[in-house]
Amino acid sequence: MKDNEILLMLRPYVARWFKDTFHSFTEPQRYAIPLIKQGKNVLISSPTGTGKTLSAFLAIIDDLYTLAEKDELQKKIYAIYISPLRALDNDMQKNLLKPLREIQERCKKEGIELPAIRVGLRTSDTPSNEKQKMLRDPPHIIITTPESLAISLSAPRFREKLSSVRWVIIDEIHELASSKRGAHLSLSLERLEYLVHQTTGSYMQRIGLSATISPLDEVARFLGGYMYGRPRDVEIIDARFTKPFDIRVITPNVDLIHGSAEEINNEIYGTIAKLVSSSKTTLIFTNTRSATERVSFKLKRLFSDKKAIDLDEIEAHHSSLSRGLRLGVEQKLKNGLLRVVVSSTSLELGIDIGYIDLVLLLSSPKSVSRLLQRIGRAGHYINQTSKGRLIAVDRDDLIECTVLAKCALEREIDNVRIPMKPLDVMAQHIVGMSIDQKWDVDEAFELIRRSYNYHDLTKEEFMNVLYYLAGRQGLEEEKVYPKIWFDEANNVFGRKKGSRMIYQLNTGTIPDESKVRVKTRDGKYVGNLEEGFVEILEVGDIFVLGGKTYKFLKSKGMEVIVESAEGKRPTVPQWFSEMLPLSFDSALRVGEFRENIAKLIEGGRIAEAKNLLKKEYLLDEHAANEITRYVWEQLAYIGVVPGRRNLLIEYFKDEEGWNVVFHMLFGRRTNDALSRAYASKLSNKLNKPIKVTVTDNGFMLSYQGTETLTNKMIEDVIESVGKDNLRETLESALRRTEMMRRRFRHVAQRSFMILKRYKGWERSPERMQLSAQKLLNLLLDEIPDLPMIRETYREILEDYMDIKSAEKVIKWIKDGEIRVIIKGPLQYPSPMAHSIVAKGYSDVVLMEDKRKIIELLHNKIMELLRVSGRVAQENP
Repeated sequence: MKDNEILLMLRPYVARWFKDTFHSFTEPQRYAIPLIKQGKNVLISSPTGTGKTLSAFLAIIDDLYTLAEKDELQKKIYAIYISPLRALDNDMQKNLLKPLREIQERCKKEGIELPAIRVGLRTSDTPSNEKQKMLRDPPHIIITTPESLAISLSAPRFREKLSSVRWVIIDEIHELASSKRGAHLSLSLERLEYLVHQTTGSYMQRIGLSATISPLDEVARFLGGYMYGRPRDVEIIDARFTKPFDIRVITPNVDLIHGSAEEINNEIYGTIAKLVSSSKTTLIFTNTRSATERVSFKLKRLFSDKKAIDLDEIEAHHSSLSRGLRLGVEQKLKNGLLRVVVSSTSLELGIDIGYIDLVLLLSSPKSVSRLLQRIGRAGHYINQTSKGRLIAVDRDDLIECTVLAKCALEREIDNVRIPMKPLDVMAQHIVGMSIDQKWDVDEAFELIRRSYNYHDLTKEEFMNVLYYLAGRQGLEEEKVYPKIWFDEANNVFGRKKGSRMIYQLNTGTIPDESKVRVKTRDGKYVGNLEEGFVEILEVGDIFVLGGKTYKFLKSKGMEVIVESAEGKRPTVPQWFSEMLPLSFDSALRVGEFRENIAKLIEGGRIAEAKNLLKKEYLLDEHAANEITRYVWEQLAYIGVVPGRRNLLIEYFKDEEGWNVVFHMLFGRRTNDALSRAYASKLSNKLNKPIKVTVTDNGFMLSYQGTETLTNKMIEDVIESVGKDNLRETLESALRRTEMMRRRFRHVAQRSFMILKRYKGWERSPERMQLSAQKLLNLLLDEIPDLPMIRETYREILEDYMDIKSAEKVIKWIKDGEIRVIIKGPLQYPSPMAHSIVAKGYSDVVLMEDKRKIIELLHNKIMELLRVSGRVAQENP
């Protein structure tokens, strides 16, 4: 549709304001505004700075002014804007008030008198007097979060104000859909829809705003939900690639194996300094909070020495900083007062941070959608190029970055993973629904099935949760009391006394996490660990804390008991729980890339491989040489490059025992599931504990002892894990782990089995963890099929791990689509195993340790190749 045609759809003064302010519509606006004016449900996917939000609000503001002109604009809430971040909500309030004020001023000058369209903010930060004011004089547009919406739905007086809602806008829907917060919001939308339809007889219009995401049809189903067993109609506006992107991969111009850590660091920071100096404002993304602090500190020191940039113009931004500090950085950035901001994931979402002309990514962002989202922060407006540079730090990282950059430019986006049927979230909403009214069981079941996340929920699953909430499991001795009453004879349920307070004080899905104290057997305090790190520990694991190594013995609540393990190598790197996992789809593309380069090199076409890397993948000479040399060395030593269709398993002996490396390029979440299953079977076979080292490119199983490992033993282990027994094998392996204990606490808290707040008291995470562990021990033995036990397993296997992709891999192996090649016993691990082995040998917080191990192994390999005469003849 042409601009003039769209302008004719708007009130004349709204059209004049838009034309004078923006001149023309962006592509997403051109498609969205007519559809929204027609009352359609719409999903808009486009990069930051393409006018998504205005495309939604302009049509709504115009309709509200139409009501005002007819004197039909009442004291009602007409539109709800929902975002995952309170900071985004604050931004939106400012960004909405500005056009409303400007339109009002324009109308006044033209002699048009219009009532003000009121905008209100309702989050956990909103003071109670402001909330009271909203009851007396409700805003026409309310801005909120998923959690505040859920509470508002069961607040008796405010619930009434929501019954007139016509539009719901969900911003950053890609961020919400992939977590339990999305399932929580999805159920809130269906409850709101039910309320609106009961009151007005009409249905809400749903508008979703998303950055680059795939598949859009699934996200549209998530937005629209279901009606009568079929997805509601949602129009998709795919403007994901309306902005031009300039993406390149850079790698330090030194030997990535033999260059010292100091040389590589100097090269990296020298490159960053050049890029920053030639840009007005640079946003640098790291993958962990600790790396954000480290990079920020080093840049300040570097620019201080050069006297090139004022230290006050360099800031760090991550989720562990206080809200005040984060807001201060965002405001400075918006006002153009900063030259460099270093962030982890906290600035990925669409908070208005002003103009940025360059985004740098230190190491792989682990998914194409995250890469596009991060780089999309540069060139904030639609006609500006988003310029981004990925800085690779080692050979595996270089390959990964190269593939992701190419996929981004070719619009090959990885798929979002939406949690299906989280029972703890459903339990929470059933309690909320019971507060609203008395429910017929079948009607409540059908309402919940309208949510995309629950559209294939079975009646049995629903009834099991209902029985749990009604106290049918007899857990009152454990202080788990019924939250609803359930009259099975009449097929109805309703509110139990005290449940309103429980719901209002404990609703939400984001778990409370706390530091875990570390003590020795004799009670000596050692330090603190992040709870996310503790949950991956197994008894006997060795980790570094405060520069010393400790062995994990057991946990009790929020306390970990350890003993000294000086001189022993760590089994878990300290930052492991913080690291972003490589997505399954991106990992498959990395595997295909490796195999394609290997085919060229195997055919003696090394020069062709280098040219391909330079022309098709836009790499420089040095980066192309590093990749071809890496692939050649792998082929020269072992004859196989593992990838999408070649599964290489190699094994070797060291001074502590045997190690088996599975080269599985399927991403860490999938590999976590596969490694635990294979480790469980190998442990049963050998009757020994197995240590597991997991990476995005594979995993290593290790055990101490002299028992000889053979090809046949490995084949038997592979054969023993099938698609039909994978879940059972993993559940058995997880049953008594730290991860099960910690995740169960989160599930128990969400499902109101354990309460954080009630009647003026608040429980600490430690008290909740102790209660959860006691409950879990009882339930695993007596009621193993309790819905919240089943949900804990589901969350670990489907949300934290990726059992569905693991099942695909197993099927591919069984069907022969993946060729399994076993090599061993080897004198040394192959080049592509070095990073996996190094991770198992050292706490790679100390990157120098990792580099030394990789360099040592590389030298051993090259010496063998030299002895065989291959290096002199063929090394590229």
